[in-house]
This record gives sequence, structure tokens and C-alpha cells, in this order.
Amino acid sequence: MAEEVKVIVFALADEEYGIEVDKVRTIERMMPITRVPKTPAFVKGVINLRGIVVPVIDLRGRFQLQETEPTDNSRIIVVAVNEMEVGFIVDSANDVIDIDTDTIDSPPEVVGGIKAKYLHGIAKIGDNRLLIMLNLSEVLNRNEIIQLEQLEV
Repeated sequence: MAEEVKVIVFALADEEYGIEVDKVRTIERMMPITRVPKTPAFVKGVINLRGIVVPVIDLRGRFQLQETEPTDNSRIIVVAVNEMEVGFIVDSANDVIDIDTDTIDSPPEVVGGIKAKYLHGIAKIGDNRLLIMLNLSEVLNRNEIIQLEQLEV
């Protein structure tokens, strides 16, 4: 019998992505972000989340997609990456669904302009819906995580 994983579904540049629920700490509306000098362009700054300073990354920038201004639907998904909390700006967070792990295939080389190393797989949901599963440990590389850990406000 196949296992199921519970996944948060979010949108980014007309595609649907998924992050396993157990890696998500919270989903927040957009809030003021304090810019931090000398960080990569996709690092938008830091937020104060109930007393904890959390670096915030624009996933559009990280995946080299065209960046847009945040809307009322934009959200910051705070996830745990290698024992560190990081916020990802997404276009919207839409749903929580259960996915049968047997329906997740290995990703092709590039999906929607995003390299395979950032992807855990592609989940087939129903007849026509595909969900791109992110590989959080690759979204940030080791050097970037060290750099983010050293951010000071």
C-alpha cells in the first residue's frame, strides 16, 4: 500500500508547487520586510516573526523567474531548511492536499524554467493537474544557508 504525504499547494508564475506540510512552520500574509545589504538579490531581507528574525527569499527571484510586486494573495511560507527557518514569498498559498507517493515521478531536467536540482518530483493529481514538488534542501545551497544564518538586523 502506497504512503500518502500531506502537501501545502502554492502558486508561483502560473504553476502549482508543493511543500510537505511537516516542513512548513507557518504561512503569513505579506508584512514589512527589512532589507539587508550585501545579500543575493533574491534575498528580500528579514522579518520579525513573533520575536524570531527570519530571512525571506523571493522564490521567483531564486528560480530566475520574472519578479512581480506582491498582491493581496501573496504569502510568506516559513519552512524549516536544515534546522533553519526561512520564509519564501509565493504568489498565493491555495490548498492542503494528500498525495499518494506512488504518483510522484522524478523531475525532468527543467520544469517551467526551473532546474531539476530544485525539484523533488512531479506529482500527477487527477487527469490534468501536475504539482511540482520542491526539494527544500537544494533551494538554498550550503553557502547561502551559512550566509543567511549570519544576517544581522
